[in-house]
Amino acid sequence: MFWLNSRGWRRSAGWALVLALVLTGCARPGPAGGAAKSVGDWFTIPVGGQAVQMQLAITEPEMAHGLMERTDLGSDQGMLFVYPRPTAMSFWMRNTPLPLDIGFFSPDGALQEVYPMYPYDETTVASRGEHLQFALEMRQGWFEAHGVRPGARLDLAAVKAALQARGASLADYGLP
Repeated sequence: MFWLNSRGWRRSAGWALVLALVLTGCARPGPAGGAAKSVGDWFTIPVGGQAVQMQLAITEPEMAHGLMERTDLGSDQGMLFVYPRPTAMSFWMRNTPLPLDIGFFSPDGALQEVYPMYPYDETTVASRGEHLQFALEMRQGWFEAHGVRPGARLDLAAVKAALQARGASLADYGLP
């Protein structure tokens, strides 16, 4: 980027400065104009009255990677996949060494289905329902051990706050 031309270093340096400002300005703002949180950040989101530390997967690359290669998931930690609109869902365990359970939630935050998933198993675990918007992956046995059964609620106010902290527009997820 820095080269000497007929106008000298100043012009090249000026363009470099403009480029640097543009690139640093591309980060999505978080709350109060700060930098947005990332998929690596944890949010406390209750489900069925149980406090859970969740990471949010909200972009296609984040969802595709999910908990792959993760070996250090705590007992009350999980990943929440947030879809922009209700849909049928399917997951698999490619490159995922931890045994997990997955819970599928309707747009109003009600748990509909829970299924076990096994390490490195590439067999698809598909939802029966077609009107689901959230999927929560937890360590295998978590839902049963905490009495979180179909009908339990995901705290949508906490989900909305986490989405906003991630710099996401609630309107993009159909959430007022």
